[in-house]
Amino acid sequence: MDRDSSDEDDDRHTLIHQNDTKSLPHQIPTSPRAASTPPRSSFRIEELESQIRRRFRLSFNKRYLFAIVLPLLILPIFFSADIRSLFSSNISSLKFNTVSDRIKESQLQALYLLNQQQSSLLSLWNHTFVNSNNNVTAVQFDDMKAALLNQITLNKHIQQILLSPHKTGDAVENGTVLGPNYAGYSFDRCRKVDQKFSERRTIEWKPKPNKFLFAICLSGQMSNHLICLEKHMFFAAVLGRTLVIPSSKFDYQYDRVLDIEHINGCVGQKAVISFEDFMEIKKNHGHIDRFICYFSSPQPCYVDEDHLKKLRSLGISMGKLENAWKNEDTKKASRKTVKDVEEKFASDDDVIAIGDVFFADVETDWVTQPGGPIAHKCKTLVEPSKLIVLTAQRFIQTFLGSDFIALHFRRHGFLKFCNVKNPSCFYPIPQAADCITRMVERANTPIIYLSTDAAESETGLLQSMVVLNGKTVPLVKRPPRSSAEKWDALLYRHGIEDDPQVEAMLDKTICAMASVFIGAPGSTFTEDILRLRKGWGTASLCDEYLCQGEVPNFIAGEE
Repeated sequence: MDRDSSDEDDDRHTLIHQNDTKSLPHQIPTSPRAASTPPRSSFRIEELESQIRRRFRLSFNKRYLFAIVLPLLILPIFFSADIRSLFSSNISSLKFNTVSDRIKESQLQALYLLNQQQSSLLSLWNHTFVNSNNNVTAVQFDDMKAALLNQITLNKHIQQILLSPHKTGDAVENGTVLGPNYAGYSFDRCRKVDQKFSERRTIEWKPKPNKFLFAICLSGQMSNHLICLEKHMFFAAVLGRTLVIPSSKFDYQYDRVLDIEHINGCVGQKAVISFEDFMEIKKNHGHIDRFICYFSSPQPCYVDEDHLKKLRSLGISMGKLENAWKNEDTKKASRKTVKDVEEKFASDDDVIAIGDVFFADVETDWVTQPGGPIAHKCKTLVEPSKLIVLTAQRFIQTFLGSDFIALHFRRHGFLKFCNVKNPSCFYPIPQAADCITRMVERANTPIIYLSTDAAESETGLLQSMVVLNGKTVPLVKRPPRSSAEKWDALLYRHGIEDDPQVEAMLDKTICAMASVFIGAPGSTFTEDILRLRKGWGTASLCDEYLCQGEVPNFIAGEE
């Protein structure tokens, strides 16, 4: 569940009714006239055929309809602005009758499919004239390619039905026609993003002996602190220092959610040490030689007096706090470069501190690139511990399987937080459900993992409204502890169960392993998941924020 606070911003339609069908010769008429005097039967082929022709005013042979309507798709395909749900016809209700009347039935199926396809193409034609002046985004163009390939496959299926009445056509399952693999044209609209790791810009982290940077992270909760910690690593690499992880008596118990030795192993040397190891090196008399504040406002180093007292109680002494810049405010941080950092924080002193750097804007494109800014041999440096990763994998194997959408649905404290923004990011449940349903249809994914702090009244309503093709899409949350379930046994075996930060990191890990991720705009919980997805190579072209590009259809007034 999302444990972060508000400042973290996380027919069947029966065409064939047969009560008493009679066996018919297994042959295909060469034209509609060749079948003008069939024996009376319940199929009434000519009536249905005539109705469809009158309806669409088509005068050509039904068996070649696809050859005429398909080109209609190609011409306007590059001008359509949004067709992600245009070809979403559900044809899963059609079944092949392998007992009798296979010729007539194949014709009916082909007519039905052509009817459905023509409706889609006519809708596309009308849609094109409305949106022909709009620019097509990369994502919309991907949807167009996917729709085009789906229609090519559908036409191949129709040909097989018409030309092979003695055989069943390709399987039709879940509304998607399974056809041949067109070499060079296979397409997955929600495929993984190529992060181009070989093009990363990196810096070597080579700490100088006995030179330390004392990490201090105070803003918000765990997600903020992890982002802050990653920035501290960048500063330590730039300054050639070993990073000291804060004590659990001053900050979170990082060793429950992170593996410090993983970081050192990735870098190839001891670049991070625990607070306890630092104090052992200093023989329990730790001293910060220079406390150079990155931020001077709202208070120097973004450290209040209570936290300074906590540091002293841990055996840490320090001198006077000094500001690197006179007017560097957390609310409007100015852009800085590596050169700026080197000029202001380079020092011969053994131990320095620079305060909380969560809000620091230093080489942002470099720092936020997939895998981070530091040279290493792993996917990411700051990632969940192995115990949490294994537990997440066991949960996915038990409840979700490989193909699922993860949704971070932030609600607690988010109404007030979002409504001070313009536009707001807090969506009514019906609107949110509509956005989620569209993504389920687009990703063609059968299940959703729900990471949320919302009340049952909200999640219950959301579950009842996420419906596609008449079927409810399951929203799965982590269940309460049960001794009959073993997916979470590792946490209990190591005594880290029921820890809110472990649960939060477990949620992040599950979301980071999803096929598609829908995040909460403005939540750092969501941003940390996106960071992991980029680093692990699981990020999808369909990843987006909830109702991205939409404004809430109702916004409450201010207090």
